[in-house]
Amino acid sequence: MIDWRAIDTVLLDMDGTLLDLHFDSHFWLEHLPRRYVELHRLDESTQEEIRARIIREQGTLNWYSLAYWSRELGVDVVALKREVQHLIGLRSDALDFLQWLKAAHPRVVLATNADRESLALKLPLTGLEEYLDAIVSSADVGVPKEEQAFWFALQELEPFDPERTLFIDDNAAVLESAREFGIRHLLGIQQPDSRRPEKELEEFIALDRFASLLPEERPPVPGDRPEAGYGERHG
Repeated sequence: MIDWRAIDTVLLDMDGTLLDLHFDSHFWLEHLPRRYVELHRLDESTQEEIRARIIREQGTLNWYSLAYWSRELGVDVVALKREVQHLIGLRSDALDFLQWLKAAHPRVVLATNADRESLALKLPLTGLEEYLDAIVSSADVGVPKEEQAFWFALQELEPFDPERTLFIDDNAAVLESAREFGIRHLLGIQQPDSRRPEKELEEFIALDRFASLLPEERPPVPGDRPEAGYGERHG
């Protein structure tokens, strides 16, 4: 599916791509509305209002900002996330894919809409940082991945050739934005949330497993730096 000789940079989404989206689905649609009602001693019916309020912000920086929701709802969202942090986990064979990328391939950048508070919670629990050359959050640049300005800002921070870049994300709107920017190799995720049905991505090829991207023999890619060079690369 991918000619790895044509790829210099791999941009990876986090939630729903490397990590199972079940944690986020459960937290935002079930745990947070329920705990909000409990903490503020409100009627159970208020949960639906909170869900609707959250969903209205979809695709904006507010949607992804834990500080915003803590202020808006008058609760400690990070503390509430820690109550269900046992649900945070990698998608099926994501670790195998990351290990292969680290050993054999190009610069790997996490391009995420998750804010720094989310990253501070999830990175230590998942060990993702070990396999990444850089992390760029939309909160760092002031616009979400759904907007073109994100990609221009990302390219300033992490210079990449769109023609020789692979980007994987579970969000169709984000993939469309990346395509508009000119990123050539784009892949979606078939089942971001292991507890929910598969998603239809009409415009993009959707992955079932990362293993389908790897060459059968998995030879070193021409031009790869030797393993000894990784100390400098990941330092």
